[in-house]
Amino acid sequence: MYTGHVSPGGPPAVRELPALVINKVSVGGSWDNNAYVLRCRDTGEELLIDAAAEPERILTTCGEGPLVRIVTTHRHRDHWGALADVVQATGAATVAHADDAPAIPVPTTEQVHDGDRVRFGEVELEVIHLVGHTPGSIALLYDDPAGAPHLWTGDSLFPGGVGKTTSPESFASLIGDVESKLFGRLPDETWVYPGHGDDTALGHERPHLEEWRARGW
Repeated sequence: MYTGHVSPGGPPAVRELPALVINKVSVGGSWDNNAYVLRCRDTGEELLIDAAAEPERILTTCGEGPLVRIVTTHRHRDHWGALADVVQATGAATVAHADDAPAIPVPTTEQVHDGDRVRFGEVELEVIHLVGHTPGSIALLYDDPAGAPHLWTGDSLFPGGVGKTTSPESFASLIGDVESKLFGRLPDETWVYPGHGDDTALGHERPHLEEWRARGW
């Protein structure tokens, strides 16, 4: 049974949806970064969310592929440390928001903006721009036609709060975007896959929004 928990150095957790297979693996040791390999059931094409570290483990987590795209959720190094090696091994296109792409040393071949779509095989993900943790942080939404939505949030939303910010202004921006673009739009059963640690659901976090805003982090 998929729980959303993985351990550094441990095996991937695998979630099987009607059109999509999700592989979650923790890489980077104590950083406990999550990398997600998504595979389209119809075509076998794969997409990787955050080539964070340990390229060999990420490549092993990929199936027979092909891996066609790698999305970097934001500019911080712990989310792209293995990107160059995985690109070299697979030839996959690289995807990042236009506001963070210049700060990622591996060239971004597809710069995206809020509302854009990222496709692999028959599966499509919507880009949601969340400003605050970094200027170009993004979440990726899979609106499963057979069930609840699935949301990859990078470092913008975790169990227990939003991501780290460096000023009251950036916190206000991030909490505002998270409230309006995620909680204001998506149902409680939306499953959340963060950039570090265990998964959660919007319904589990929703009662705490005012608490987060009041504490300022």
